Amino acid sequence: MKAIILAGGKGKRLKPVTDYIPKPLVSINNIPIIEWQIKYLQKFGIDEIIICTGYKKEMIENYLNLKKFNLRVKFSNETIPLGTGGAIKKAGKMIKGKSFLVINGDTITNINLKKLIKKQNSVAAIELRTKYGVLETNDDKIINFKEKKEISDIWMNAGIYHLDHSILKNLPNKGDIEKTLFPEYAKKDKLNLVKFKNVKWFSIDSFKDMEDCSKEINKIIK
Repeated sequence: MKAIILAGGKGKRLKPVTDYIPKPLVSINNIPIIEWQIKYLQKFGIDEIIICTGYKKEMIENYLNLKKFNLRVKFSNETIPLGTGGAIKKAGKMIKGKSFLVINGDTITNINLKKLIKKQNSVAAIELRTKYGVLETNDDKIINFKEKKEISDIWMNAGIYHLDHSILKNLPNKGDIEKTLFPEYAKKDKLNLVKFKNVKWFSIDSFKDMEDCSKEINKIIK
């Protein structure tokens, strides 16, 4: 099984750090995000990874070329931003085989990829999580106060996909897969959902996300 890591964005929400280094090289517990992701993919037997790069791509390539991984690492470089759909289309042409995985370049998780791989053209979903305290009420009285919690049966995109190779011809040359092909496939009943409950999942979009993730990442990816 092959995998694509979408790592071409500018990471504007992590400025000023990302003025100097690309987001995939931002460290969590002294290890860059992208290295954590490679370790995660290795756990599930991925033997080849194509990394979609754009912003400060030379820094990502130079770092990973110095590392020793028991898999092949290739790069699909974007001279202009292609969006997630365009990036997957370009990188997918480097992949042989019936299907492949895609993961957003800022996602840290322990989602079981073996479960996702069982369904073609599937999206990993987790229960929506609030960033705020949740109040349980009875009329004008608070009966319980809960910190961040999962909201049952409301599912959100976890940023990990298992795609059939034939999907490439339908992807846009430029644009996001989530705004172009996925809505079209969903209307045609061609897009599958794989639900994951009680998993660890972080999207590193802020310094608070980095702090929260750093407390658990050594348990998430061993």
